[in-house]
Amino acid sequence: MTMGEGAARAEISGLREEARALFARAVQAADPALALRRALETAPFPLAPGRQIVIAVGKAAVPMVAEALRHLSPEAEVILVTNYENAASLPDGFGRVQVFASGHPVPDENGLRAGQAVITALNGAGADDRVIALISGGGSALLPAPVEGVSLADKAEVNRLLLAGGLDITQMNLIRQNLSQLKGGGMLRLAAPAPVSAWILSDVIGDDLRTIASGPTVAPLGGRAAAGDILRKAGLWEALPASVRAHLSAAEEESPPPMAALNLLIGSNRQSLEAIRDDAGHPVVIMDQPLTGDVGAAAETILAAAEQAAPGACLIWGGETTVTLRGDGKGGRNQELALRVALGATRISRPWVFLSGGTDGRDGPTDAAGGLVDTGSAARMRGSVDPEALLANNDSNKALAASGDLLITGASGTNVADVQILLIG
Repeated sequence: MTMGEGAARAEISGLREEARALFARAVQAADPALALRRALETAPFPLAPGRQIVIAVGKAAVPMVAEALRHLSPEAEVILVTNYENAASLPDGFGRVQVFASGHPVPDENGLRAGQAVITALNGAGADDRVIALISGGGSALLPAPVEGVSLADKAEVNRLLLAGGLDITQMNLIRQNLSQLKGGGMLRLAAPAPVSAWILSDVIGDDLRTIASGPTVAPLGGRAAAGDILRKAGLWEALPASVRAHLSAAEEESPPPMAALNLLIGSNRQSLEAIRDDAGHPVVIMDQPLTGDVGAAAETILAAAEQAAPGACLIWGGETTVTLRGDGKGGRNQELALRVALGATRISRPWVFLSGGTDGRDGPTDAAGGLVDTGSAARMRGSVDPEALLANNDSNKALAASGDLLITGASGTNVADVQILLIG
């Protein structure tokens, strides 16, 4: 290896370390306990002549409840629903909390039991009680409560179709809302006449409260007809279970709207990007256009920005792309985005590093948060695999594993969508 080659490798190694550090800062900025603590300084939990009923659901439910217990009445009734990975980190002092660990991204029987427990608690609320909701991303799958006539297996099949169909998060959650007793304002309807207050950590770009965890404390995104239109345009209608087609084809049910909740946003993807910018120690550009929609188009956006970037540039995005499954490989949207950038980056003249990661620490049905690729990634892959063939089979996990480019962080206990970081040498 020549001195020039050694210097280039050292530069890439340094850029990779920096990308990891910047991503860690984004995750740290989304710490759910700190976000809730800050929010409670100005908007404390409401007191009640009756009971405090706390429903915490999402990938950040554990740290949110850990902080909430410091502020709640000792008699508060708490139900916590989170994913298996994050439930494994339950701290001491949760003896008075009813805990459910359930499936994500595909709902399971434990989630069904959790949904029934939440419905029972809300149905028992009276006018003197106060319902407190602690909501974070992942709640759509973690808390299934199918409408009458639709089974859990039917809901799981719908979820599978939605995840493979290339729909964005807003479209998917509109459909989920129309198949659930809890989503799309369902918590409000079940809790009435008890008032509801919600503290929300956003995993959705743009922070539309109707979309985060499918909006259990806000009005729905749309009705059954809108859900049916989306499914037909996506070519998924005929593949749906018959019970789901029947429900979405039935007339909308008339019901008076419940009392509006007090909804408070306590953390978001944008706040994490700003934390990277403010703490990096050098100029960082937050790209105004988030990376949403088709993962291939997102990769082209990144590559075009890389071609125009000046030496030493640091560009960051937030987003949540979509992948249309055409093969049977294993991966996730962040891994596929990283792989696409690695394969398309031959036109970038300077050394570069690109990271795409989910702030929850998990990308698709894998143990990786995403991918961290660089100038030499494509060549390293081709030493043992055919990365283009793996990409065609949606097998980004195998391709990135071959080049040593999987981003492994473990479950983070938070979730504010995805972060992308591009560093130019």
